[in-house]
Amino acid sequence: MLCSKQSLDFPVDQMDLDFHILGSSSLGNSALLRTSQSKVLIDAGFSGKRIENLLAEVGESIDSIDAVFLTHEHQDHALGIRGLCKRADLPIYANRDTAAAVQKKLNRRPNWQIFQTGSEFSFRNLTIHTFSVPHDAYDPVGFSFHWGNEEDLFEQPHSLAWVTDLGYVPEHIKDRLQKIQTLVIESNYDEELLEKDTRRPWSTKQRIRGRHGHLSNDAAYELIKHLDSASKLRSVHLAHLSKDCNSTDKVTARFSSLMQNHLKIHVVDPAASIIPAIL
Repeated sequence: MLCSKQSLDFPVDQMDLDFHILGSSSLGNSALLRTSQSKVLIDAGFSGKRIENLLAEVGESIDSIDAVFLTHEHQDHALGIRGLCKRADLPIYANRDTAAAVQKKLNRRPNWQIFQTGSEFSFRNLTIHTFSVPHDAYDPVGFSFHWGNEEDLFEQPHSLAWVTDLGYVPEHIKDRLQKIQTLVIESNYDEELLEKDTRRPWSTKQRIRGRHGHLSNDAAYELIKHLDSASKLRSVHLAHLSKDCNSTDKVTARFSSLMQNHLKIHVVDPAASIIPAIL
């Protein structure tokens, strides 16, 4: 099943949990995951005020957030930490290099909770796995979140991975994603549109295409095709689209052949915000 970017009113899971992509593009990325015991932000790539307004649209506030998980220090993922850290008790989870890079731009010290890349740890009812991703940041990571159990009728086992910036997909990431039910993955650029773009110099285009840049539509397609054949994957959200070198129509057309009854594919419009996502 392929759902276009118009599908902004996705039904929310009924088992006392839901997931909202607050926004995803080259200008900012952030999402809210709510379970029966946790309300966490994944990345904070908008100003603190903007995040506050986006949370209000889904009935939350910064005060109701239990923790923030940062993938890396780039502004489109970490800009909001300046505003969020005014709440001194709010845990901000990051690895050491990411925390150090963000801290350089801050006047106060957030409540950093440092993890080692590749580690697994728990937060409330969530088990979080971290894994290295190839991107041009100090120590960028992806996250997979796992919660629920078979004996709980109201919160069955579920898993979600957030992988928004990577130049290619190494085998260790493919292996990790085999166990994921809901995947947020970037489909950043269309090769033809990037090649024709006149505003980006050749060096920038090479960085975007490079092994520490971003995933093209073709690369994202090959990954989902691979996972669709031998994984637990049920729902995919194609995110972090470039506003200049991609379009929702381009992404939808590229993924049309993967229309399957059991696999739901959603294209995240970079111009949209507050996108409830099917888990």
